Amino acid sequence: MTRTMTDSALQQPIKVVWLALLVLLAIAMFAGFTALGIWQVQRLYWKLDLIERVEQRVNAFPVDAPNPSEWATVNGQNSEYRRVLVTGHFDHSKETLVRASTELGRGFWVMTPLRTTAGFWVMVNRGFVPTAESAQASQAVSAQIQQVSGLLRLSEPRGSLLQRNNAVEGRWYSRDVQAIASQVNLSGTSDVSGAALIAPYFIDADAQTSGSSWPREGLTVIQFNNHHVIYAITWFVLAAMLACATVYLLRSELKLRAAMAAVEPEFSRA
Repeated sequence: MTRTMTDSALQQPIKVVWLALLVLLAIAMFAGFTALGIWQVQRLYWKLDLIERVEQRVNAFPVDAPNPSEWATVNGQNSEYRRVLVTGHFDHSKETLVRASTELGRGFWVMTPLRTTAGFWVMVNRGFVPTAESAQASQAVSAQIQQVSGLLRLSEPRGSLLQRNNAVEGRWYSRDVQAIASQVNLSGTSDVSGAALIAPYFIDADAQTSGSSWPREGLTVIQFNNHHVIYAITWFVLAAMLACATVYLLRSELKLRAAMAAVEPEFSRA
């Protein structure tokens, strides 16, 4: 009898208020973990659809690049990585070098404005040039009309994650179309405000047959991280573990209370 009473004294049940709060917290966390798991499943299907759409675009025949009347509809969902075609004159006197790191090493993207035959400007990424070969990026201005095909890319405003563009000092870390165009003072066909018509996208030029000269085209990296299955499993496992722990706690508390209820009458008779 003494041993039973001592065990009960050492192990007391959790107060009902605290137990209720723990259960409510567990329910809230379980709901949160489950919601995050479901969200990751939804993200998985979204990512698979995105990958499929991009693969179809990059392997399709090029279409005419969006003109000013279509610019309002250009976005990542329906336009990015679409193969497009433009015709016009390059203005090599206004080229801009944007820092880049590729499979060929560190260097620059060569961003060259092209005045299209339709009258608007579009920035063309003519390819990568290593730092040591950056002088080869420059070309003489030619009156010859050029036809360029490549992948439509959206502007990259402000700069990279760690470094901001500095137009005054000529340090560019991202392909910010509007900022670059403003810095090199493009002019020509204007909108109602008098500003030059500059496409809100740029074009990554397709690879050419010769790979012996700079800049080198066709280095666009098309890769999407897809870890949503792992994330979903993680959240669902956490939800299951929490549910098991909560059930175990409630069962333990019920057994403890039942044991103490059986001991108390016997102790009172003694």
